Amino acid sequence: MSNSYFQFKQFTIHHDRCAMKVGTDGVLLGAWAPLIQPRHILDIGTGSGLIALMLAQRYPQAQVTGIDIDTASIEQAAANVAASPFAERVAVKCQALQALQDATASFDAIACNPPFFEETLLPPDAGRAAARHTTSLPFQELVAISAQLLCEGGRFCVVLPTTAFDAFRLLCFREGLFLVARCDVQTSPRKAPKRTLACFTKGSKTSPAQTTTTQLILMENGHRSSDYSTLTRDFYLA
Repeated sequence: MSNSYFQFKQFTIHHDRCAMKVGTDGVLLGAWAPLIQPRHILDIGTGSGLIALMLAQRYPQAQVTGIDIDTASIEQAAANVAASPFAERVAVKCQALQALQDATASFDAIACNPPFFEETLLPPDAGRAAARHTTSLPFQELVAISAQLLCEGGRFCVVLPTTAFDAFRLLCFREGLFLVARCDVQTSPRKAPKRTLACFTKGSKTSPAQTTTTQLILMENGHRSSDYSTLTRDFYLA
C-alpha cells in the first residue's frame, strides 16, 4: 500500500497527507462492523475517511460523521468524501472526541480504529504519533465518551490488538457496553491472532451464549482466504 491512493470498487482513498495510511485493520473494521439499520454513525479517528465511506456504502440509510484531530488528515478525508458517491451523507470534522462530551447529539453506531501503542518512545512525526498512540485518546476515555454518545441499544465497534481485548472489554462492561460479537483475526492458519474485531451494545446485558465468536484467517497459500475475500468483496477490486 505504498501508493498515494487506494482504489476501492465505489470510491478512491488518497492518503498521502494522512497521519495513517490505508491499512488492513481499517478495511476489516469497515467491512465487518455488524450494525443494525443505523441512522447516525460516528467514526472516531477517521483519518483518510476510509471507515466512514465503507460504512456509508454498507448502510445507505445512514448519515456518517467522521472526526479526527489531525488537520491534514481531515482535509484529505474531506476531498475523498467529496469525490465519492456518498458525499451527501458523510461529513468530516477536525475535532477531538473529548469535545463531544457535552454535545446533545447521539449516535446509534460508533466505529473506531483506535490508537494502540503505549511505548515510551513515540515516533518523531507528531501526526503519526497521535494516530498510533493512546496519549491523545486513552482507552478509558474512548469507552466512557462513546458510551455517553451512544443511544440505548446502539453499537460500538472497534479493532484492537488481541492482547488488549480483555482489558478493553472490562472497561466497556463498566460503562454499560456489553459484547455481542467478536472476531479474532489470524494472518495465516499457523499464527496466533494479533487483532480482534469487537462489537458492543449499550444497555442490554448479554450472556456468553448471546455473543457471536468467530475467527478470520487472512491468507492461505499466499492468497487471500475465501472468508477474507467474501468479507471484502464489495470493496476490493480483486
